[in-house]
Amino acid sequence: MSTQQDTNPTVANAKAQAAQAADKTKATINQTAEQIKSHPVYQQGQQRFTEYMGQLDKELGRYPALVTLEERTGVPKNYGAVAASLAFLSMIFVNALALPVSNLVGWAFPAFLSMRALETPGHEDDIQWLTYWSVFGFFTFLESFAIRVVLYYVPWYFPIKTFFLIWLQLPTTRGAHTFYHSVFRPVVNNFKSKRAQ
Repeated sequence: MSTQQDTNPTVANAKAQAAQAADKTKATINQTAEQIKSHPVYQQGQQRFTEYMGQLDKELGRYPALVTLEERTGVPKNYGAVAASLAFLSMIFVNALALPVSNLVGWAFPAFLSMRALETPGHEDDIQWLTYWSVFGFFTFLESFAIRVVLYYVPWYFPIKTFFLIWLQLPTTRGAHTFYHSVFRPVVNNFKSKRAQ
């Protein structure tokens, strides 16, 4: 019994020292956090982040579906868009989901815009989407028989493919239009001139 009484003050003393050490650690962490928050680089980064999120919120506010979704869920649309983008990126980098997500990105939005382009009288958007579908078809063809070889030599194939397809399809970048005039058209014209000779 006397050994228990002897160890109790020791245990209590050890607990007190552990509590003091924990308090010191918390104080140090809080002090470091305050120093980081007061650093000019942190403040500038936080200001830029706030500006970009404000711009994103303004841009996303143009879409009634996102405004309605924000009202129903209570999640700000800019944070939802960032979270969805991060979820999308994580799926691209998980190999089991990379192919279906990449193909979904390559098909869904372009299919909608292609249907809309069919209804317009001009042919400029037709060049955009016919070129896009030709490039998308090339990727699909390549994947159908040589995916293992491609993945062996190009380990980041799906993220590269996905970002390239996004660049091709976005109306702001008009990548497919650029690709048509800088790659497709010269190659086809070169092929035609060789066949004509």
